[in-house]
Amino acid sequence: MMAMAGSAVGLGNIWRFPYIVGEYGGAAFILVYIVATIFLSLPVFLSETIIGRRSRSNTFGAMEKLAPGTPWKWLGLATVISTMILLSYYSVVGGWSVEYLFKSLAFDFTGVPSEEMTGVFGNFISSTWEPVVMHTIFLLMCAGIILGGVKKGIERFSKITMPILFILIVVIMGYAISLPGSGEGVRYLLKPDWSKLSAEAVAAAIGQSFYSLSLGVGTILTYGSYVRREENLLASSAGTATSDLLFALLAGFAIMPAVFAAGIAPGSGPGLVFETLPFIFNKMSGAVPLLGAIIAILFFLTILVAALTSAISLLEVGVAYLCEEKKLSRPVATGVLFVFVWGIGILCSLSFGSLSELKILGCTIFEFFDKLCSNYLMVLGGLLFTIFVGWKMSRDDVRDELTSGGRYANRIFPALWFLIRYIAPLAVLAIFITNLVL
Repeated sequence: MMAMAGSAVGLGNIWRFPYIVGEYGGAAFILVYIVATIFLSLPVFLSETIIGRRSRSNTFGAMEKLAPGTPWKWLGLATVISTMILLSYYSVVGGWSVEYLFKSLAFDFTGVPSEEMTGVFGNFISSTWEPVVMHTIFLLMCAGIILGGVKKGIERFSKITMPILFILIVVIMGYAISLPGSGEGVRYLLKPDWSKLSAEAVAAAIGQSFYSLSLGVGTILTYGSYVRREENLLASSAGTATSDLLFALLAGFAIMPAVFAAGIAPGSGPGLVFETLPFIFNKMSGAVPLLGAIIAILFFLTILVAALTSAISLLEVGVAYLCEEKKLSRPVATGVLFVFVWGIGILCSLSFGSLSELKILGCTIFEFFDKLCSNYLMVLGGLLFTIFVGWKMSRDDVRDELTSGGRYANRIFPALWFLIRYIAPLAVLAIFITNLVL
């Protein structure tokens, strides 16, 4: 459960959630996000864990075991490719967190006039080599953890970092809501403005829920294959979804009040965290020496830890596939995927600088991969996983997994089955079509 929670809690919560909330109007968006997580994302999450534990295999092998000789195996292979594409640009943002942790350790956010800090983030991401180096460092950290395996590497890492992560974000949130002017940010998160809730906002809220929980790309399926038979699948899945939801809300309350206190527009885009919070840390140190530096170190350490816990889950999907299907050793599989992801990541990084004029369907390389994954691959993957569990697997097999052989959740199984078989597929299909139209 800690490993799956580590997979779910990441940059999707800290980096993506606040700026998406800012773009789509605050509290109304958050309410849709909460409902979507409970009634749509949780059934998809359960579907992936059911497939994983039933098959005891990677995404490709799972479909071969549960639906031998059918085209379903290509869904398994597609998820391996999807996770590597997702990790390629995700690791670029992870590299940003490495850079800003280094800057905070060097006290770059204290004692510097605010006007001199303008454009620091833009200058950094538009440079050629520095972002690439940070992207490389981040991927090396991921590979090092993956080499330890799930039990010794991922699980041990998550057990240590997840509690620390929650403590850090609570501390930062406490300071953020105490800043002068932060009350407006709190109201922005709590008082719904229904006039801003468009079809696009609803689709974005559901997409954010999928992105945040790492759904539709096989990460949860892969971790599900490691879950013991006697574990309560519903409890662990609900616990992971709840942890992810809670952390996203904490991140929103840690960042948005500070943004309003600084007089920054909430819809400033993907650079919101990295462009605005250094100003806050600078002001903190102006009031209390070194306080801003300490908070900055804690905050960017939090982002880095969150990014790593999610990135290692993405990399594990590909490693599991190469180890189980192609019989490669874990070090060799990790090395092969490292080179692949590193290469695509360099292109994504350079799309903010020397390759910024290169467009794919009107998008930069980074934007194209982000939209491809969050709007299409993840949503389509989630749809197909729920269809597979609800319509391809037998009801008895699904009941056996959901109840862990009759140990748990027998009474609510009919409701869960209805959600997985009917509600989730139809709703996710509607969102996929909405994304295509928009």
